[in-house]
Amino acid sequence: MLSPYGLGVVENCVNCKPRGDSCLCGLPTSTLQAFETVKYTSTYPGDAVLFVEGQAPRGVFVLCQGRVKLSFSSSDGKTLILKIAEPGEVLGLSATVSGKPYELTAETIDPCQVTFIKREDFIRLLHAHADFSFRIAELLSEKYNSACREIRALALSHSAEEKLAKLLLEWSSKKVQGKHDGRVRLALTHEEISQMIGTSRETVTRLFADLKKRQIVHASGATLMIRNKAALESMARNNAV
Repeated sequence: MLSPYGLGVVENCVNCKPRGDSCLCGLPTSTLQAFETVKYTSTYPGDAVLFVEGQAPRGVFVLCQGRVKLSFSSSDGKTLILKIAEPGEVLGLSATVSGKPYELTAETIDPCQVTFIKREDFIRLLHAHADFSFRIAELLSEKYNSACREIRALALSHSAEEKLAKLLLEWSSKKVQGKHDGRVRLALTHEEISQMIGTSRETVTRLFADLKKRQIVHASGATLMIRNKAALESMARNNAV
């Protein structure tokens, strides 16, 4: 079934063809069937807010299709984008388990299909299904390790150039149509990229212009091709701690 945003919506997790071993998709069929009884599937346009930093946790959001921007803000209004969530990720997990407010704001980048589970239903599943509880413990551990890597990369990088190079290498390492070909889909603005690496928009614009001038990258619309990966890797190692 197609949604108003052109997504081929999958309404049943048990029969989902893209189902893999990651996230909650790899749970046994019996557990997924229990999951089916309490979930709500919705589609969202780009730039829709799923939840806001400081909001009381309503439940968890499983991202089935699309991408979601996760960010937090300082008291003076500065924004830092922690990461871009990809399909299969569970959003709002730690807040839902602990009962404390959401730590981040989650906003869709593309049209998205999202599965939502209310907090009270989610907690009941944790108590009723040991395999579900163990998988959630694994996910929380993975999120902690990922947060440590993100903080290390941001705090120990000495320059904006190094941070941007690391970010582009991370993005280019992801598969496009089942293979790695050095292409990066730039769905974020220079302002948003600056919020990911803790610098200014002007600095990001200048760095991209320099990368293009040195023929390290080539831009074609919203697609960036890494033409000289070795040079980008050298920049990422520069001044590394």
